[in-house]
Amino acid sequence: MAEYGSQRILGKVIVLLLLIIAMTAGAVVWFDYLNVIDAKTLLSPVYRFIGREGRTQEAFPTDMDISLDAERLAISQEAIRLHEQELEKQEQDIETRRGEIEQMAQELEARQQSLEERENSFNALVKESESKDRNVIQNARYLTGMPPQNAVEIIGRMDDQDAIDVFRKTEEIANAEGSASIVSYWISLLPPERAAELQRKMANRPQGLN
Repeated sequence: MAEYGSQRILGKVIVLLLLIIAMTAGAVVWFDYLNVIDAKTLLSPVYRFIGREGRTQEAFPTDMDISLDAERLAISQEAIRLHEQELEKQEQDIETRRGEIEQMAQELEARQQSLEERENSFNALVKESESKDRNVIQNARYLTGMPPQNAVEIIGRMDDQDAIDVFRKTEEIANAEGSASIVSYWISLLPPERAAELQRKMANRPQGLN
């Protein structure tokens, strides 16, 4: 009696297992049919057993992978090309800017050189003027210290501008020292024509415009 009961329980268990397997397989088949899951590989023997073809998915052709790789490569190459173009543009901008800076530097150097030349020329003129002024002062004092007739003989051999410079410097020294100027007496001792010419030039060229 106990053995009979055990057989009944075992039979029920087997039936339940078969029922569970059947329900699971049915659910898988149904979900695969609805495209919820892809069980074509797993259930292909079942489909063949019941005489049906399982749902098959389109297989991607092999050349599609190659096309995708080629497309990714093309995109990468295009990005590299654009980057190279940007670098070339930046390099051109840098070269252009460098050329402008070099041109500005050359212009500044030329200006600096011109200023230095003008400064040197001005300094040379100042030195020349100072040297000439010292010579005129020395000549004026030298002529003032000698007899008027001898001084007039020397002045007579000077050109007009040198003579005028001596006359004016002699007057400046006399005014600075508070003494009488001898210039008028020198002029009176000169030949009348030369004296008139010197006086005319002194009148037409004010002091400071030598």
